[in-house]
Amino acid sequence: MASNRKVSLVTGSNKGVGFAVVRALCKSYEGDVFLTSRDVGRGQAAIADLNKEGLQPKFHQLDINDRSSLERLKSFLQTTYGGLDVLVNNAGIAYKDDDPAPFSERAEVTCKTNFWATLDVCRVLFPLLRPHARVVNVSSMSCQSAITKCSPAVQGRFKDPCLMMDGLEKIMQEFVDAAKESTHQDQGFPNMPYGMSKIGVTVMSFIQDREIRKDSREDIVINACSPGRVATDMTSHKGTKTIDEGADTLVYLALLPLNTTSPRGSLVADRTIQNSG
Repeated sequence: MASNRKVSLVTGSNKGVGFAVVRALCKSYEGDVFLTSRDVGRGQAAIADLNKEGLQPKFHQLDINDRSSLERLKSFLQTTYGGLDVLVNNAGIAYKDDDPAPFSERAEVTCKTNFWATLDVCRVLFPLLRPHARVVNVSSMSCQSAITKCSPAVQGRFKDPCLMMDGLEKIMQEFVDAAKESTHQDQGFPNMPYGMSKIGVTVMSFIQDREIRKDSREDIVINACSPGRVATDMTSHKGTKTIDEGADTLVYLALLPLNTTSPRGSLVADRTIQNSG
């Protein structure tokens, strides 16, 4: 029989900002907190580190690029809890500036993980969201610099208030296809695979907010956020924030009180709305 206990889950949380989000939720969330990672060994090592701090997160394997892994997680949550109350979509990748991989590969792989795999997590797990659930999609302020480098026509497509998810996927696929042909700039896209992937995450969040408002489940709040420039592996430890400082806005959004009207459907950084869908 499924428990009615509240449950929160953070993707890609065996290190970095995701790890710090789990740590903070363990201290302030009234319910079970799941740390997830692709690699079971790394995930369990992270759990052991938090146990040493007197914290008791739970672990489940999750590779957001692996649909079967995602379906196993969904089945586990359904059977064990009957739902999900907090989802922090933190998992993502970034190529290093000096990575020799060709632009076409960086565009395809970065968008596949950061945009499509995150969207896949949402499609699989959103049916489990209970009333008053909170969803935090981790974006980046690089999405703002990336959109300013898009042509006015492309900017207009991303900012269209009537844009649906299939339309957003079409734009993102056009970018990846153009990157493979080295025509992305001719078509109005920037030389920024990571920034483009995070435009996708941000606009995805705006669309999800519009869709969830029509849902019969009340008070489900979805936001995108930027952790800021954090000293992690992803930034080659060049960031100015600690992982706990980077986690702050994510945790704030994950714990928004009942019947929150703002921020909702927004991009948030340092607990401040940057823009809304």
